[in-house]
Amino acid sequence: MSPRRTAIAASMVTRAALLLLLAGAVGGCASKADRVADKEDLLAAAGFTVAPASTPTRQEEIRGLPSHVFLSQIQGGKVIFLYADPLVCNCLYIGSQAAYDRYKQEVFQRQIATEQQVTAQMYQNMAWDWGPWGPGWWVGPP
Repeated sequence: MSPRRTAIAASMVTRAALLLLLAGAVGGCASKADRVADKEDLLAAAGFTVAPASTPTRQEEIRGLPSHVFLSQIQGGKVIFLYADPLVCNCLYIGSQAAYDRYKQEVFQRQIATEQQVTAQMYQNMAWDWGPWGPGWWVGPP
């Protein structure tokens, strides 16, 4: 491999490693409360109803639920989803199957967008050389 190609390959590896470290650092900077609040914004946008734990009975009930996870129940022959948050809003999010599906779709879309952004940044201004990856480098199904 030529010195130029070696330098380009090293540069690509270095950039990819830096981007992964940066993504991890940025994700790690958000506090748990910030991450929960962002998730709750998605829940509200998806159609979940917010029920504040505004009475002693509700507060006792919300403390009995696992925090920041989805639970499903059958009520009136329909599936409902519960998401308890004693940390940020001290409330219970209640949603239908359709609201839960909208929430999951939005989370999926955000993951795809993040992956695309990282990939675009990784290859931005990079001179990728397929020469070393010519025919025969990959052994797998045709």
